Amino acid sequence: MGKALADTYPAARHVFEQADDALGFSLSKLCFEGSEEDLKRTEITQPAILTTSTAALAALKAEHPGLDFAFAAGHSLGEWSALVAVGALEFTDAVRLVNTRGRLMQEAVPAGQGAMAAVMGLEADHIEAICNEAAAASGEVVAPANFNSPEQTVISGTTAGVAAAQERLTAAGAKRIAHLPVSAPFHCPLMAPAARGLAEALADVTVYKLRAQVVTNVEAAPNLDPSRVKELLVEQVTHPVRWVEVVQRLVAEGCTEAWEVGPGKVLMALVRRIDRNLKVTPVGAPEDVHKALEHARQA
Repeated sequence: MGKALADTYPAARHVFEQADDALGFSLSKLCFEGSEEDLKRTEITQPAILTTSTAALAALKAEHPGLDFAFAAGHSLGEWSALVAVGALEFTDAVRLVNTRGRLMQEAVPAGQGAMAAVMGLEADHIEAICNEAAAASGEVVAPANFNSPEQTVISGTTAGVAAAQERLTAAGAKRIAHLPVSAPFHCPLMAPAARGLAEALADVTVYKLRAQVVTNVEAAPNLDPSRVKELLVEQVTHPVRWVEVVQRLVAEGCTEAWEVGPGKVLMALVRRIDRNLKVTPVGAPEDVHKALEHARQA
């Protein structure tokens, strides 16, 4: 993950070196040479994705020094990348914090006691109502975690709670329910211990003036207030990612072009299902940097 960027752009390599120094271990070696099992550990996954995303942005800026943008947004962990991109957080602070965030989220629920599942073919409001019914009837925890697209909502909770909701969702006509290979039930009330720990970790961190507005996961609204950044990051841990509304808000604000900066093209696919008026260009590899810059010059 990110090796080609680091090999091609000194600015990107510097980001990986900063991460290694900040964390006290070689994240770059894990990203470049680590096994799939290594990268699946959420305390590694989170800083790895943040670092690769920040490295891709550094490559873009190195090639296009005048690069500017009006809004930033990220899905779940991606909101941290967005905050680094707008200057609200120092990268070295952010990479340490997401390493801690990953560890806290992993520790919040014992292994095997939590689950997440993607539900396709039912409206989000219907899914939320069914989760509430299943939770009330079973005494377990289950709630929407990610509103990813009009066709897909991810639910999260105890293993028994997700199973209870799945039974009701299937009866209600869900087209498909796919269990996700995750290490913990993210973005639900079970993450409360992680949220408390993250609040403590954030206490002494400085938040700087935002150079652009960040449309947040919790409120699906633009934020430019540094004093709200910490509370929104803490709330995000136990609250659903309102990605559909985030994209709709970006479009309502007049955004027509966006770059998905970081590994993969998942968000580009989700945005297409939400509103095709927002054109997304992926930027996660050296060739993507060239294409994105060429596209920007033609725009």
